[in-house]
Amino acid sequence: MRLIKLASLSLLSAMLTLGGAAAQQKTVRIATEGAYAPWNFTGAGGKLEGFEIDLANDLCGRMKVKCEIVAQDWDGIIPALNAKKYDAIMASMTITDERKKVIDFTIPYAHTPSAFLAAKNSPLAKMPGTGQTFNFATQQAAAEKAINDVKPLLKGTSVGVQVSTIQANFADKYLKDVAEIREYKTTEQHDLDLSAGRIDAVFAGVGQIMGTLEKPEFKDYSIVGPSLTGGVLGAGIAVGLRKDETDLKKMFDEAIQAAVKDGTVKTLSMKWFKTDVTPQS
Repeated sequence: MRLIKLASLSLLSAMLTLGGAAAQQKTVRIATEGAYAPWNFTGAGGKLEGFEIDLANDLCGRMKVKCEIVAQDWDGIIPALNAKKYDAIMASMTITDERKKVIDFTIPYAHTPSAFLAAKNSPLAKMPGTGQTFNFATQQAAAEKAINDVKPLLKGTSVGVQVSTIQANFADKYLKDVAEIREYKTTEQHDLDLSAGRIDAVFAGVGQIMGTLEKPEFKDYSIVGPSLTGGVLGAGIAVGLRKDETDLKKMFDEAIQAAVKDGTVKTLSMKWFKTDVTPQS
């Protein structure tokens, strides 16, 4: 009888332990913009979709946590993180020195350069450097020459950028002396003005531009001039976290590293961009 009682108590203890573990499964709230296709966007029925939505769910599975993804306007996404409205940001956010002053970042899960998008029949289609990529971090002289070479064609034009982005910072530093820089709340808004002829070009991330070029109304547009990265354009796209979240950062870093190593990031890249945005070591 004593043995039966002990066995029953052991079984009950195990059940309570398992039940408690399930009940205590950590929920990680992840914010995304929901308006930056194909990285993240709001699809039919208001459902969030895109590369980062798929990747976020994959990473949460690896971390063995429940994933809750919420939409947040871009211009308030960092303040809301630090106000603890959610735990992490996955919104095509590039690592920059300025952002590192207020939040922390994981290792990069993607990397794409920035470039100009313009109509194929516009004077900007003749920009030198088309098809070439320059890195301000490792090729500063060549990158600065590349941007100086396109300035004559940009003189007197209007260029759209999304507010509070690395592209806006780049335009402020390198282009405001030759072109009118117009800032937009979302990339969808500057794409609309471009297709309507209200601006001459947009300067945006190549990943986002690839999504734009999939739309029928942009069949007569293309990437023009050099593609640029590094410097004020940052050092890769990563998960944004509060500075005190060291354990969560470790979990994300390990999950991202595994997703890169086993080819998941590449597979999702090809699905959403038709090109590999896996960060190169």
